[in-house]
Amino acid sequence: MMQIMETKEENLIAAKISGKISKKDVERFHPLIHNTIEKGQKVDFYFELEDFDGYELEGLWEDLKVDTTHLSDYGKMAFVGDKKWQEWAAKATDFFTDSEVRFFHLQEKKKAKEWISQ
Repeated sequence: MMQIMETKEENLIAAKISGKISKKDVERFHPLIHNTIEKGQKVDFYFELEDFDGYELEGLWEDLKVDTTHLSDYGKMAFVGDKKWQEWAAKATDFFTDSEVRFFHLQEKKKAKEWISQ
């Protein structure tokens, strides 16, 4: 489940993510991405991963479609979590994109928010 969080930056999409990401979750984010792109800005992301179990199959497929369409539209990405595999996933995202991607541990939320807002 993805719960959208309020932000002060108009190009920042922030969410708390728990459980599994569904196709419906990804579909809720897609218009937010387009709204930022239409303003001529790169989209930054802040994700808090608590009790995150990955994707439902349809959610993964939908996320891959959105990401391949918009990879050049993404700016910075902050992943905040507590599992080693989440850190590896952030590193893989950094490797496969032109975005600046960083992983922060849950106790570093403040640091992550400061970094993504710079």
